[in-house]
Amino acid sequence: MPDSSKTTEDFQTTDDFAKLFKVKPATVRRGLCVDGHYLGIQPIKLPNGRLLWPTTKAKHLLGMEAA
Repeated sequence: MPDSSKTTEDFQTTDDFAKLFKVKPATVRRGLCVDGHYLGIQPIKLPNGRLLWPTTKAKHLLGMEAA
């Protein structure tokens, strides 16, 4: 369960997350299925089954912003 102080701007869809890493969304989903994470980042799963990926962690991994 995400921290209630976070907003939807702190998370992104699988499609947007994949675009950030320049891979197909299926690559991200497969990494999650096989390893339980994609590049060490774990999403939150909504009750409807959709995944939300933390934007800050992804940008930090890419060197786009400080942690």
